[in-house]
Amino acid sequence: MKTLIMACLAALLGATGVARAEVTAGTYTVEGTNLDGSSYGGTATIELSSETTCHIHWSTGTESDGICMLYDNAFAAGYVFETGAVGLVVYEVMEDGTLEGVWTIDGQSGSGTERLIPQ
Repeated sequence: MKTLIMACLAALLGATGVARAEVTAGTYTVEGTNLDGSSYGGTATIELSSETTCHIHWSTGTESDGICMLYDNAFAAGYVFETGAVGLVVYEVMEDGTLEGVWTIDGQSGSGTERLIPQ
C-alpha cells in the first residue's frame, strides 16, 4: 500500500511540461469507491489558507477534516474521521479543476479512489 501511494505521488510530482495546476476554494462534488469497492458520494469544501495549503472538509455519510497541500499538479491531504481514524489522499489536479485521487486509512488494507468535481 505504501508503495502504491508513494508511486502515485512520485508520478504526480515528477510530471514535466505540465502547467501549474489551480485548486480553487469552494464546494466540490465527491464521487468515490471505498476500500471494499462499494461506491460513495457527497461533498467536500476547500478553504485556502495560503498559496499552497488549505483546509478540507468531507461530508460523505461520515464527516472528516484535514489539511491539504498543492504542489504543481499534485494535491494531497491528511485527514481525521469523526472516529479518530487517520487517512491520506493524493490527487492529480486535472486541467478542468477536477481532482482525481487514491486514498487509504491507517491500519487498513487496500485503497479507495476519489474524484472531486468543482461545483
